[in-house]
Order: sequence, then structure tokens, then C-alpha cells
Amino acid sequence: MAASARGAEASPPALSVPVSSEQTAGGAPQGFDGFLSNLQRGNFLLGDLFGVRTALSKYGVSLAIQETSEVLGNATGGIRQGAEYDGLTQAILQLNTQRAFGWYGGLFNVSALQIHGRNLSADNLGTIQTASGIESDRATRLWELWYDQKFLDEDRADIKVGLISADQEFIVSPNALYFVNTMFGWPALPSYDLPGGGPAYPLSAPAVRFRWRPVDPVNILVGVFNGSPVKTNAGDPQQVNPSGTSFPTNGGTLTFVELQYTYPALGAMVMPGAGAPLGHTYKIGAWYDSEEFDDERFDDHGVPLASPLSDGQPLRHRGQYSVYGVADQMLWREREDPNRSVSAFTRVMGTPQADRSFLSFSANVGLTYHDPVANRPDDTLAIGLGYAKVSHVVTDADRDAAVVAQAVDPTIYGPARHDETFIEATYQYQLRPWWQIQPDFQYTFTPGGGIADPNQSMNRVKNEAVFGVRTNVLF
Repeated sequence: MAASARGAEASPPALSVPVSSEQTAGGAPQGFDGFLSNLQRGNFLLGDLFGVRTALSKYGVSLAIQETSEVLGNATGGIRQGAEYDGLTQAILQLNTQRAFGWYGGLFNVSALQIHGRNLSADNLGTIQTASGIESDRATRLWELWYDQKFLDEDRADIKVGLISADQEFIVSPNALYFVNTMFGWPALPSYDLPGGGPAYPLSAPAVRFRWRPVDPVNILVGVFNGSPVKTNAGDPQQVNPSGTSFPTNGGTLTFVELQYTYPALGAMVMPGAGAPLGHTYKIGAWYDSEEFDDERFDDHGVPLASPLSDGQPLRHRGQYSVYGVADQMLWREREDPNRSVSAFTRVMGTPQADRSFLSFSANVGLTYHDPVANRPDDTLAIGLGYAKVSHVVTDADRDAAVVAQAVDPTIYGPARHDETFIEATYQYQLRPWWQIQPDFQYTFTPGGGIADPNQSMNRVKNEAVFGVRTNVLF
């Protein structure tokens, strides 16, 4: 089952120009000054956009548009072989309140998505961990709409209110975002276990997010979201809210708490003659959703849902939670050229509540090599691995279904799903300041956790080799 069948996808590729109040992976502040700097350096294909950007900047407004297009195809395995195109146009408009009318620390943000093309993972692969982070239903939709206000000395705190996508700040590994596969962005576990896949691309939810920096190396991040990004959890959530404008406020709440430690701290000094430090960011966190969740195996009378005696109404459970950890660690940096470096990342997430979870554990690990070719500081070579473990309750439910089916027809093949693993190798080539080209290779073991092949009734779907190329153009 593809992630899109259960809920949200992962984070799309980040815009290549800083237009946000957030921080980069290295801790450098982004904002309106960064936008103007990129404009002056010619980092947009259309430059000043016929004078529009300069005119808007006088009122504190910045505009960025990025087109991501890709062709991916599986040469082996899957439900069928073939290649498909998909694409995403992102547009972000931001207003800096200080530049606009003298109000310090305020930022208003609105973003929209135009999603086009087809979905290789759903059409060909049948994977849990979908091949592309931009795969979604075709649509033109509102994504985020929020206001962020800084306060306290040295901007040590800020609060954001509005329609927010959690995958932009929570559970994020900056080094993992260089990859194409969905699950290096928004992880596999919440994509399947949260209602509607959680408030993550291409969905968002009404929320309040608070950030506090009590001491320089430490950030505390708390977010309270509507329990689901859609008003009803019946059906495809992207179809339930096709325009992104339903603003659901019904149901429970989804709460994130994340503690972040970053070295070196923002503004830290380096002793004269000392080499640049090997930076790292460590995060631990948890989320809890107070909504009700269906049992994966039993009905409300304790009878297996696969049984002919079941009433078909799943047992309901109140609440679900997960804990996670994220680590990004620089391993090596060339003394003469600090841009050239190797970093490692890992992210793990699990839940003990197997009875209401499709996945009980997911993990990502990988290495990124920045500036792998001399004098190409904006290129990145990366290799990573993703793992998703199907809940043992789901495995038992699959066995129940097989026993019932084989009682009718002993020749029916009913495999039980267990886990899925994939590896990915990718190279992000900066052809122009506004244009990236990214060849990509992925190989998936036991697609779908070991689902049956609809074309060969007595076999599982075979392992899949996926080749492709992505391009990002910043307009």
C-alpha cells in the first residue's frame, strides 16, 4: 500500500533561496536579508521578475517560485515495469512586518502547491516507502498560511499561529533532505499511523507552534495541531480536502514536543588559528494524538476482523503516541576548504501501541558528501537507507485473512507483511545558481512488506530497482 493511500506524503524539496524565518542546517538565520542577497546574486532564473520583486521588496514582501520535475521508473520488480513523470510547483509569498510597517519580529507566510503528473509508487511499485517526496494527487492547493512573531531578548522565543505543515520543523534531519525518496522527509511511521498521514505535505492543519531558546545550544519546540489534517478520516485525505482550504478544527489534538541541541551554537566564536568545528545537531521528541484509532486486527467484540463472524466494526482505541530521535553529525571537514565535508545522519521512531498502528518502527540512516568534486561547493553526493517495520498485529491480521481465504480455496496465496528496506544513492548537481539536476537510484527489498504480486498469484512482488532524474528550477 502506498503512503498516499493512507495519508500524507513527505516534505517536498526545500526552496533553494532562504525566504523563511527558520534556520538553515548550519544554524545561519534566514529571512528578508537573505532573500535580497539571493536576488542581487542572480539566484533566480527570471531575476527581478520584470521589476516585480524589487517593487514588492519596498513593502517587505518576498516571492519565490520553484518547479520540481522528475522522471522515475522501475527496471525490475514491482507490479509492473515502466517510467512516469511527476512535478510540483511551489510558490511562497512572505511579508516582513518590520520592513512593511515598522513592527519588529513579525513574518506572514502563505504558500501554494500545484501538483501534476502521475504517481509511480502507486501505479508500479506498491511500496510502503514511496519513491518520491513530491508524489501526490493532482491538485492546486493552499499549503501553509501562518503568522510568526519573535519576542524576548535576542529573539529567544517565537510563536507561530495558522495553517502549518509539521514536516517543515518537526522530526527533520537536514542532511536527509537531499534524497528523493519520500521517507527521508516526513518519516514512514507517522505517514501511516497518524490520521490522514498527519499534517505533512501536501496537507497542513490549524496549529500553534512555540519555540524557546533557554540557552544558546538548546531549542525547545512545541506544536499543538488539530488531531487530523482533514475533517473526516473516511477516504483519501487528499480528496477529502482537495484545495487545502477546509481548516479542520474538529476532533482531538496532535501535540509535538522536541528538544534540540546544536553545536556550535548560533554566534559561537572560533579561536584564532583553529579549524572550523565539526558541527552536530541532536533531537529527541515525541508526539501524542488524542483522536480515536481503529484496531488493526479485532472488532469491537474481540473477533478477528477477517472472520466471517465479525461485525466489521474495528475495536476503537483512544490516543496514540510515538517517540523519536534524530542525529546529524559532521564527520570530516577539509581544513583548506571548509565547504568540503562529510556528514552522517540517523533518525529512528517507534511506538509500543502495535494494536492501532500499521507501522511500529521506522528508521533512516545515511551519509552526505558536500563538495565531492573540487571547486563545486554546491554539489552533494548522498547514500542512505530506509527501513519500515509492519506492526506484528498487522502481520497477525494478514495471517487471519489467509486462513479464512484458504478455508474457501486452498490454492489462495496470502503472505503476511513484515518489513521493507530500501537503499538510495543520489547526486545533486548545481548546474546554475537557480538550477539543480539530480540523478537518482533506489533499490527496494520486499516491497510493501512482502505483498502478493497480482500478476503472479503464488509470488510476492519482486525487489525493485528504480532509476530517475529530478530537476529543481528556482524562478
